Amino acid sequence: MTTFVDRVELHVAAGNGGHGCASVHREKFKPLGGPDGGNGGRGGDVILVVDQDVTTLIDYHHHPHRKATNGQPGAGDNREGKNGKDLVLPVPDGTVVLDGNGEVLADLVGQGTTFVAGQGGRGGLGNAALASARRKAPGFALLGEPGETRDIVLELKTVADVALVGYPSAGKSSLISVLSAAKPKIADYPFTTLVPHLGVVTAGATVFTIADVPGLIPGASQGKGLGLEFLRHVERCAVLVHVLDTATLESQRDPVTDLDVIEAELAQYGGLEDRPRVVVLNKVDIPDGKDLAEMIRPDLEERGYRVFEVSAVDRQGLKELTYALAEIVAQARAARPVQEATRIVIRPKAVDDAGFTVTREADGFFRVRGEKPERWVRQTDFNNDEAVGYLADRLNRLGVEDELLKQGARAMDGVAIGPEDNAVVFDWEPSMTSGAEMLGRRGEDHRFEAPRPAAQRRRDRDAERDEAAEEYDGFRPF
Repeated sequence: MTTFVDRVELHVAAGNGGHGCASVHREKFKPLGGPDGGNGGRGGDVILVVDQDVTTLIDYHHHPHRKATNGQPGAGDNREGKNGKDLVLPVPDGTVVLDGNGEVLADLVGQGTTFVAGQGGRGGLGNAALASARRKAPGFALLGEPGETRDIVLELKTVADVALVGYPSAGKSSLISVLSAAKPKIADYPFTTLVPHLGVVTAGATVFTIADVPGLIPGASQGKGLGLEFLRHVERCAVLVHVLDTATLESQRDPVTDLDVIEAELAQYGGLEDRPRVVVLNKVDIPDGKDLAEMIRPDLEERGYRVFEVSAVDRQGLKELTYALAEIVAQARAARPVQEATRIVIRPKAVDDAGFTVTREADGFFRVRGEKPERWVRQTDFNNDEAVGYLADRLNRLGVEDELLKQGARAMDGVAIGPEDNAVVFDWEPSMTSGAEMLGRRGEDHRFEAPRPAAQRRRDRDAERDEAAEEYDGFRPF
C-alpha cells in the first residue's frame, strides 16, 4: 500500500455566494413598510497551508476533489446569510502549486505559509441594500456569485540541507540511519528505498536536515527507474553528497564510473550546477573496499572533491563527515540574502479605466469582456424583469452602450457578454428596455405611492365630517 505520494492533481471548488433576498416589511397596520431583504453570505475559500506535521500528499491522492461550503441566502427582516466556512488543506513544507499548463502558482515553504487555491463567491445584495432615493422598493435581489473552480497540481520538493545521492544499495539508508534518528528500511537488494527519508543531524551548534534520495541509475532524468520521480527532492538542498560503494559485487561497476553517471544525470536534470559536492567512499570496513578507496581517492581529490572514507557499520569517519557538512551548510545559510518582510504594494486602477472591452467578431457578433459586466451578468436573475432592467441601467452607466455605438452596432445586432463557453447573448437595442418600465421607473413600486385602505377610509370620514360641519354653520333658525 502506497504511503508516500509527492505529486497529485487536485480539483478544488470554492463555495458559492448566497443569493440576496427580495422582501417587503409587513406588520399590523403597516403592510408595506419598505424593503427589508438581507444580503447573501460569502462562499468559503479553499486555502492551502503549510503544516510541518504533514510529510506526504497521500490524502489528496485518495480524495482529489475538495469543496468549500456555500454561503447561506439572505432573509427578510434584514437578516444576512451566514458566510461559508473556509476549507483549509494542510500540505507539506516545500509544496509547489502548478496550474494545468505547468505554470507555477505558488511555492509554499515555511510553516504557516498560505495560498488561496479557490476564491469563494460573493454574496448577492438583498433589495434593502439596492434601495435608493430613486429606487425605493426594488422587487428583486442580486444572485450570489459562483465560487472559483480550478484544477491544480501539487508537487512536493523536500526541504533539506543535504541530499544523499548514489546508486541503489550504495549505503545511503545505512548512512542516514547512523547520522540521525531516521529509520529507513535497509536490505541488500536494489531499490530498497522507495521514498525519500529525512533525518535531523546535530554537529556542534549547527543543526541541519539530511535527505536520503532513492537510488539513481542511468537514464533517471528521462524517467528510468525511480530517478525522475525523486530528482525534484534534491532541488532545494544546499550540498550534494555522492555516496559511492567501494565494495560493490558488480564487476562492470566501479566508484568513479558511478560518480560520472550520477553527475551526468544531475546535469541533464538541470539547476544543480552551483551546489557544492562531497564524495563519501562508503563500506571501508571491508578490506577490499578500503583498498579501493585508497586507490581512487587521489583521482577524486584532483577533480576538486572533498573526499571522506566512512563506514556505517563501525561508524568510521562519521564525525569528520558530519562536521564538514555542518560547515558547508552554515556557509550556505550565511550566503543567503536576508529575508525582508513582505511589502504590500497597492496598484490602484486608472481613473479613466472603464474596465471592459468591446470587440467585433468575424460572425458579426459584438463581444463584451470585463470584470464588472461579467460579474453583473452572473448576479442577475433573468426571470425577473426588474433585475434585467437594473442590469441594463448598470451597463449603460458603465458606457457599454456608447462603446457599442462607436463600434458600429445597430439595433438587433447580436451582443455577447462573457467568454465564448459561458456567455449571455441577446439582440441589442439602443436604450434597451426590458418591459420593467411598464411598472414605472425601474425598481419602483407604485403601491407605495397609493394611499393605504385604512388611511383612505379615515380621510373619507374626515371629509364627510368637514362637509357636515360646513352645512351646519350655514344653517340659521328664524
